[in-house]
Amino acid sequence: MILVIGGTSDGRAIAREIAGKGVAVLVSTATGYGSDLAARDGIPVVQGRLDSREMFDLIVSRTVRVLVDASHPFAVEVSRNAAGACGKAGIPYIRYARPGGEVPGGPMVETAESYQEAARRACELGRTIFLAAGSKTAGIFLETARDRGRRIVIRVIPDPGVIRRLLDMGFSPADVAAVQGPFSEEMNMALMRHYRADVLVTKESGREGGLAEKISAAAKLGLPVVVVKRPPEPPGAARSVEEAVERALKYFRQLMNEGNGN
Repeated sequence: MILVIGGTSDGRAIAREIAGKGVAVLVSTATGYGSDLAARDGIPVVQGRLDSREMFDLIVSRTVRVLVDASHPFAVEVSRNAAGACGKAGIPYIRYARPGGEVPGGPMVETAESYQEAARRACELGRTIFLAAGSKTAGIFLETARDRGRRIVIRVIPDPGVIRRLLDMGFSPADVAAVQGPFSEEMNMALMRHYRADVLVTKESGREGGLAEKISAAAKLGLPVVVVKRPPEPPGAARSVEEAVERALKYFRQLMNEGNGN
């Protein structure tokens, strides 16, 4: 069996390609929403955030022979746990690196090296911050905004668990926009207008993350943008879905030929 980590569109595409070759595949997702999307392809899914030990236990219990890490580019801890579990289990680890590309430039676009830096800078640039950078680091922005008398409006996937955590964190329901992308320039503009945003914060998420559409929408509204820079990918990461699938199948078939596959 091949394990694919990630409820991302790339991860689902990799899993579909592997399954289409007649090889057993399992998808691991962090959220119920990601699990539902992956399950639509008829591929088995396990849901939940796994630490390194839990990942190792999953590899052993499901007789995983190859792991493809297609988690989000910013999910650094997930990748670290997966690589560590693979090392302990003695199986190949393949990191899929989503294509990034250049951050669209402009006089009102700037980058930040960390979420903390992005939060501080956003609070300097406006009173209402439209946060389109995921929910995992929302607490950093909320705390910084409260200290400075600013408002944070956050856009997240419509996952009940994610929404519940944000409300428990202290977000007002009126400041949570739960909607599934991808988003066009027009949709981005409509949401930022609706919430009367003064500044946009997003991540260097590349084409798949809709970065260009977010920045162009903000530019048309005359809003400054703070982009959190993407963490570096490890050497040797697969740079396309096709490459990730090809390498995973190659390793798997080698193991099968050696009599160690399942």
